[in-house]
Amino acid sequence: MDLRSPEKKFRPELEGVRTVAAFLVAIYHIWIGSVSGGVDVFFIVSGYLITTSLLTKMERAGRIQLVEYWLGLARRLFPIAFTVLLFTVVVSVFIMPQVQWKQIIAEVFSSAFYVQNWYLASSAVDYLAQNNQASPLQHFWALSLQGQFYLTWPFVILLSFLLAKKVLKTPVRKTLLGVLISLFTLSIAYSVYKTAVNQPWAYFDTLARVWEFSLGGILALLIPYLTFRKSVNMVIGWIGLAVICFTGILLPVSTVFPGYAALLPTTGVILIIIAAENPARFGVDRLLGSKPFMFFGGISYGFYLWHWPLLIFYYSYFNVDTVSVSGGLAIIACAFLLSFLSVKILEAPVRKMSVKQSKRRLVIILSVLILPLLCANTVWALYVKDQGQQQYDLKEYPGAMAISDHLKYDPDKKPVPSTLSVKEDLPSFYEDPECFSNMEDTKVTVCSRGESGKPEYTIALVGGSHSGHWFPALEELSKKMKMKIDIYNKDACRFSDDDFDGLLNESCMDWNEKVVEMLKSNPPDVVFTTANVADGDTVPQGYLHQWEKLDGVTHIFAVRDNPAMEGDPPQCVEERGIEDCSVPRDQVLSDAVPWDHTDGIPGNVTFADLSEYFCQDGSCPPVVGNVLVYRDYHHISTLYSRTMAGAVEKELKRAGL
Repeated sequence: MDLRSPEKKFRPELEGVRTVAAFLVAIYHIWIGSVSGGVDVFFIVSGYLITTSLLTKMERAGRIQLVEYWLGLARRLFPIAFTVLLFTVVVSVFIMPQVQWKQIIAEVFSSAFYVQNWYLASSAVDYLAQNNQASPLQHFWALSLQGQFYLTWPFVILLSFLLAKKVLKTPVRKTLLGVLISLFTLSIAYSVYKTAVNQPWAYFDTLARVWEFSLGGILALLIPYLTFRKSVNMVIGWIGLAVICFTGILLPVSTVFPGYAALLPTTGVILIIIAAENPARFGVDRLLGSKPFMFFGGISYGFYLWHWPLLIFYYSYFNVDTVSVSGGLAIIACAFLLSFLSVKILEAPVRKMSVKQSKRRLVIILSVLILPLLCANTVWALYVKDQGQQQYDLKEYPGAMAISDHLKYDPDKKPVPSTLSVKEDLPSFYEDPECFSNMEDTKVTVCSRGESGKPEYTIALVGGSHSGHWFPALEELSKKMKMKIDIYNKDACRFSDDDFDGLLNESCMDWNEKVVEMLKSNPPDVVFTTANVADGDTVPQGYLHQWEKLDGVTHIFAVRDNPAMEGDPPQCVEERGIEDCSVPRDQVLSDAVPWDHTDGIPGNVTFADLSEYFCQDGSCPPVVGNVLVYRDYHHISTLYSRTMAGAVEKELKRAGL
């Protein structure tokens, strides 16, 4: 005997649930500055509705018209989405700082093709991209994930029917239930694991979210059997609404989801749907199914799309980090108005068109919507690329040489590199994946640069990005000093055997062990690494341990770490100017020289303090010699590093090279 078929009917309470979820998302974003769990509500509602719809189509017609199904979804989703994207492109050119343009351009393309969640996942675990600012399009990750679900879910239904009819010879709905339970189990197990080991990636990972859609589908199949007394339904319905509303307060959603913690808001939705099956007089469905909630639920999709870019533009235009009560209400009002107009002018006319009778016309209309977006974003991308390819005369832009070589320059020139390119202008070895290890990789990758013939010296550049950003200076010196540079680099990993501040993961510790053995087996003349962490007053013991292991093997050249600035220096300079972005030295750099306060320093170590190139006269400026010193708040820009070559050369010669 098969399961009873879920009834395909309009569920007004789900429109109300969408209303609550959309408002929660906006309120948490605008005033609380955190994540509400509202998107998880959208996911389970989508799983419930789409499973019911597709199952009904399959049972009635014996097939799913995939083209018609996808075209029907596109007619619902694309008009407002592409309009918001085009609006964001145009407004970003005038409002957003140039330092974010490349990021926004990339996110426009990834959002338009519904892969924004994967773009953000890769950025979340890419150490060099972790300092990216919030863009006007980050919220499209949830739309991308839903789009991937809509694209693939028909195949889950078709596979279940095939298994039931041709392979297992079992009832269809029972087979589908088994498939959905299997997907739920596999996905939530993966989600719990991935959230524990790499939560930033898991948050955007489609596979770690499939269980939420599956749970909606399971509920759709079991709902005919989940009927309780009205008094019970009244209680569980209001409990469900309370759970949805307070998830963001009870849990740090952005750092613990989507593992088992995401069961909290999804359970809230389940309780509401169950309660609405046998509604009570004072049940929650009376509120959620009321006309105001129904009306807003109909435009909640557009509201979700509009609220976030409006919020980010508010931050940028008014140069603030928080939103006032009146400002937040204005954002909500604008998002409401734009979503209403979008539905009325764009979505409604397209949705009225018959998919069966107007396929060609629909395709043309949807193409007309996306082509201007892709053209505008491509033109913008080409402009940014052209502006970023500039050569600089070091006589006009001496950078650190204004200090080391006392070069004169015109201080009124606009600093370089351009904020359009400074964040992506990384040391050249990052172009080769074989030259560095990512945060999770324990494999030691080594590559050589500089003098490749008969070098007089070999320098091993060892550590993470704070060692790596000295590479341009060494590369500049390599021909002059006939020097080969062996690069031992791993993202977010210092040359240390002690995780003294909890920032180094297990793969970093394994990497460190392997690097020491490799340096022992193939000793360079010098190991170039960092001597401390930011404004630390002492040399960490883990550093000393690594250096001791190489005592008698090679020499250690340890350079004092550069200051960690406040905010984002390139963006600050673009928006406020150099003077307003300078930071008092005592806020970011200790007067104490780290090695002067450290015991047990091995005899094979020479230290270099280049702080004078970052801070002068009690102040640490973001620009020196017309060159941006930093590409973000704590990494030296590639151009400034290159101008440090003379200063590094003096210190290397003092060390005996």
